[in-house]
Amino acid sequence: MWEYTEKVKETFLKPKNVGEIADADAVGEVGSIICGDALKLFLKVDKETGKITDATFQTFGCASAIASSSALTEMVKGKTLDEALSISNQDIADFLGGLPEQKMHCSVMGREALEAAISNYKGEQITRKEEGTLICKCFDVTEEKIRKVAIENHLTTVEEITNFTKAGGGCGECIPNIEAILRDIWSLKVPEKPVKPKKLTNLHKIALIQEIVENEIRPGLQADNGDVEIIDIEGSKVTVALRGMCTGCLMADVTIKGIQEKLRELISDDIIVETYQ
Repeated sequence: MWEYTEKVKETFLKPKNVGEIADADAVGEVGSIICGDALKLFLKVDKETGKITDATFQTFGCASAIASSSALTEMVKGKTLDEALSISNQDIADFLGGLPEQKMHCSVMGREALEAAISNYKGEQITRKEEGTLICKCFDVTEEKIRKVAIENHLTTVEEITNFTKAGGGCGECIPNIEAILRDIWSLKVPEKPVKPKKLTNLHKIALIQEIVENEIRPGLQADNGDVEIIDIEGSKVTVALRGMCTGCLMADVTIKGIQEKLRELISDDIIVETYQ
């Protein structure tokens, strides 16, 4: 039995804004009844101000799905489309006083329905190709969705991915692929055949470290909204500070280790990378 907050219970028993807006300016539909969860979101938008004046929903799902959908409609009213897009799935869960870990996918579904509705308003069409390769056939979850949810919510295990997307919660055939995606997101790749310089002066070593961090390491971290900054280089000791989404990440130690391994393989085996304190 899931432990629901009083806010979730109240919102489930007395949800707001249920139904269809016949002349809706935007409609977003996500999920599938076959997969166990489906949500259709309707929006009315003031053409002059660009603000959402009304929002309703129809959903097929559990108590968390109904509560999350109701919460979302309350949260978006009065906001511009850009302001609404800043609402995260965690914001929806927080609005309800929290959701059971196993039910976080309901808040993710709400966020996706909002994105779909706003794309519909703008005349944008999302295709399967744009969404990415299908990873979980049981629950129709793509690689792009897994990557996005993992990065936005700092998810590092298959169990967490299942809680937020349901991927891996069916036959389990996709679990190895999910593990590979997580390794790719949170670990730094190293070249297969690195070539190290035979002899380096201190100035040459410093210059190489700066070049590799700038051109080989930072772009990969920045692609996931993270970053790294060199604080100091003293001999073979490199002191760095993680920035952006990397700050406080549970996988920070793995990132630091990955940076160290990359510098060792490309420059020198004695390089030590430490975090700035």
